[in-house]
Amino acid sequence: MITLNVSLGTRSYPIYIGPALLETKLNSFVQRQVAIVTNEVVAPLYLKKLAQPLKDAGLAVSEIILADGEAHKNWESLNHIYDCLLAERCDRTTPIIALGGGVVGDLAGFAAATYQRGVPFIQVPTTLLAQVDSSVGGKTGINHPRGKNMVGAFWQPQLVLADTDTLNTLPDRELSAGLAEVIKYGLIRDLPFLEWLEGNIEKLMARDSVALSYAIERSCMNKAQVVAGDELETAKQGGRALLNLGHTFGHAIETGMGYGVWLHGEAVATGTMMALELSRRLGWLADGDVERVERLFVQARLPVRGPKLGAERYLDLMGHDKKVIAGRLRLVLLKQLGEAVTWVDAQKTEIRAAIEACCD
Repeated sequence: MITLNVSLGTRSYPIYIGPALLETKLNSFVQRQVAIVTNEVVAPLYLKKLAQPLKDAGLAVSEIILADGEAHKNWESLNHIYDCLLAERCDRTTPIIALGGGVVGDLAGFAAATYQRGVPFIQVPTTLLAQVDSSVGGKTGINHPRGKNMVGAFWQPQLVLADTDTLNTLPDRELSAGLAEVIKYGLIRDLPFLEWLEGNIEKLMARDSVALSYAIERSCMNKAQVVAGDELETAKQGGRALLNLGHTFGHAIETGMGYGVWLHGEAVATGTMMALELSRRLGWLADGDVERVERLFVQARLPVRGPKLGAERYLDLMGHDKKVIAGRLRLVLLKQLGEAVTWVDAQKTEIRAAIEACCD
């Protein structure tokens, strides 16, 4: 088992990474009652494995099962969680455990942040994307028809428990989607990791356990360091915003196509290609740099061409992004591979051209 730490003063917490953790790690973190939020896909696979040891220890366990998919990351699902918590008389000491991928984690975390003004929260991510990204850092929320993750709160978990055995049942498409976020860390701040990924992508695609554990550890280490330096994403330059490479373009794809049509990691991969194309047009990246990243995404079986929504539609959707400040769109671009920057000076004509160059 690998243990990392997210250093946030009194809100610091551990990340545990390794096999066979579901049945062994949570008893010491919960006392009398617990609510587990999961979905209809994950529940048959892992709910009993997580819940039974807690029940055997004498705890009252409430099981809340949601519909699966990004399309259900909304007020209705959030209210269903509240209804169950109230029906089970959960109080302010009752921890909420998120068992599932990023959608479950975001919904359960937002419920934890707001139910009775805040209750303890534990992340048990079961997808690669959630294990390397969304479960760490305390961002929670739901989607709005006009924009992804537009309603939410920062609410740090007490711990993150990443059981790598859960990846054995992950569909191939979901594995690839998670690799988009893994590759992101190499692009924005960890060039040696990017080079390692280029040499080990086939092992990751084959679900080599040693390679996957290393990729998860290195990704979480990078995110923990960034979050510790800028927890609430308030830095005027750089900081936590750099973790959003490809996300502004990608969120436009997710919203424009309808939530759930493109997986988040798929949209991030294509959005990253748009960000890199804009970086190339600004003179920061060479053609070979962009081709190198495109080759890695293709090896990970990720899309590198966006849907033809039309550049104006992209720009309209991007205008609702959370990184818009005082009406100015703040993009994450690359000065070079391994060095990201936040940039507000890109002209709409440049952004439009980069989008059009990356769409079929």
